[in-house]
Amino acid sequence: MSIDETGPSAVERFVQIQESLTLRWPEDRIEPTLERVARAVELLADPQQAYPTIHVAGTNAKTSTVRLIDQLALTAGLRTGRFTSPHLETVRERICFAGEIISPERFVENFDDIEPYLEIVDAESIGRGGPAMSTFEVLTVLALATFAEAPVDAAVIEVGMGGTWDATNVVESAVCVITPIGLDHSEYLGSTLEEVAGEKAGIIKANGLVVVAEQDPVVAEVIAARAAQVGARLILEGRDFALVDRQLAVGGQLLTIRGLGGVYDELWLPLHGEHQAHNAAVALAAFESFLGGGQQRLDVALVREAFAQATAPGRLEIVRRSPTVLLDAAHNPHGARATAEALRESFDFGSVIAVVGAMVDKDVSGVLAEFADQVDVIVATSANDPRAMPADEVGELASQIVGSDRVVVAPALSDALEVAVTLADDATNEGTTAAAVLVVGSVALVGQARALLQPSSGEAS
Repeated sequence: MSIDETGPSAVERFVQIQESLTLRWPEDRIEPTLERVARAVELLADPQQAYPTIHVAGTNAKTSTVRLIDQLALTAGLRTGRFTSPHLETVRERICFAGEIISPERFVENFDDIEPYLEIVDAESIGRGGPAMSTFEVLTVLALATFAEAPVDAAVIEVGMGGTWDATNVVESAVCVITPIGLDHSEYLGSTLEEVAGEKAGIIKANGLVVVAEQDPVVAEVIAARAAQVGARLILEGRDFALVDRQLAVGGQLLTIRGLGGVYDELWLPLHGEHQAHNAAVALAAFESFLGGGQQRLDVALVREAFAQATAPGRLEIVRRSPTVLLDAAHNPHGARATAEALRESFDFGSVIAVVGAMVDKDVSGVLAEFADQVDVIVATSANDPRAMPADEVGELASQIVGSDRVVVAPALSDALEVAVTLADDATNEGTTAAAVLVVGSVALVGQARALLQPSSGEAS
């Protein structure tokens, strides 16, 4: 369908849709049921069955792994659909075709096509005393329907939260992937690794293929038990595939990976950190599994080309020079540890000024502790988000960890960035090596910083 010439423009209608989404249940709230989203896709004739799917769950590394799998598929000539969350700058980032973000016009057209069915589901649920569909449920249904309408040859879909009760779990995945699991969203997923792993392992389908990143032994046991219960085949990092070697290089790293079909060497990956190297190994095994269960070796030239084009917006992403400003969306201790190690390994800054903002439901002290030995000053701030922890509270927690003499509080992000850049410039002028600014603590903070620092970018690529 097209936008009525007498009605709102596509951009105006897109804004209206965004506003309507904010009135629904927020994404950080889930209910243990797939009833609403299953009913919606049923009314739409089950669009998720129109294409094979690679389904990715985990605590950290999901988005990077999804992007790497997507790039492998694109380089192999497949027309892909990619669904990730949350977004950095615009909700349209979540739905991509052939590596390109959905346009406002297509977003609006497809949303308007499915809206009558969403209204039916809302009315049915409310009539039973339940809620209307959540924001994430609506976006999931929109993505699944959009991929069917495109059409795509394959979809790579990231779980939003958990697994068992995540809206994306209506897909019947050809391959599912479980990235590293740690503690996060404890109020919904559980307070122990076993509980969280049980929720994540809920995406494993009967007789399916399950590619699993290196895990804590407790987590590995839970995943193995779920796979055995449903008759799924486990494909394990360290046993069936592995990162064999990695060498640091300017702008990234050079990898050798033992995949399911053989060894792939001289793989240039323009991403930083050992965790990204492991993500590449998991992505390669997932794509090999997707193409016939991993029985056939991929063309090494294809793999090299794909990884050389890899991007990871908001993951140790350099958005400015003089001073260098890096953005990283790490928001839990597990992710912060990986970021801190990558920062130490891949860069040689004389001083690091961290701009930190976080959500109230996160282990903020745990995140701050991971950076305590690597940053000289913490500029505590707050994202423009109703769930954001006030800057003075972030500052208080930071003071407890690194001392008040190393903490500055700047509630407005724009002010915080200005303070951090000034401190980095001063440190550079006083030292023998350059200083840098690291913006970290939440996806919302990184997205807003990205928009301020790269106003012409418009959205994450």
